Amino acid sequence: MEMIGQDLRISLLPLFLLALPLLEIAGFVIVGSQIGALATVGLVLASTIAGSLLLRHQGFGVMTRVRAEMDAGRDPSRQLAHGAMIVLAAILLIIPGFITDIFAILLLLPPVRDLAWRMLKGRIVLATSFSGGFRTRPRDKVIDLDDGDYSRADDYSRGPDHNSPWRRLKDD
Repeated sequence: MEMIGQDLRISLLPLFLLALPLLEIAGFVIVGSQIGALATVGLVLASTIAGSLLLRHQGFGVMTRVRAEMDAGRDPSRQLAHGAMIVLAAILLIIPGFITDIFAILLLLPPVRDLAWRMLKGRIVLATSFSGGFRTRPRDKVIDLDDGDYSRADDYSRGPDHNSPWRRLKDD
């Protein structure tokens, strides 16, 4: 029974994508008849500018929050998902139309993003597991070389290495 529901959702997606422009046009007509054509165009331009600014600002903010989670040794997947939803909201704001703007505004609300993350978290498969975070290895083995241990003059005074694979390729 669950398979039938999933097939139904997949088959409704193209229908929704085809109906969305028609719904947006209907939205333009309804809003335009209420507030006027010039104000409607102004709203569309304002949402496009807001989406562009949001996309620019949030792109850097998401990376900062993800880096902070990783530095603290925590799983950054929630922050990545929230960042992806904010970027999607910004893109929806850039697209002209009031229905996409409504979806964008909903995605900008943290409780809605949390709900979406809880619903999607079980469906996302990670290629690797995140265990304990990223930590740098301690650098306790330091090899300090003196001038007698390594010298570039010694490299040139030895002459060519006839067993070098690079040498063989050149001679062949």
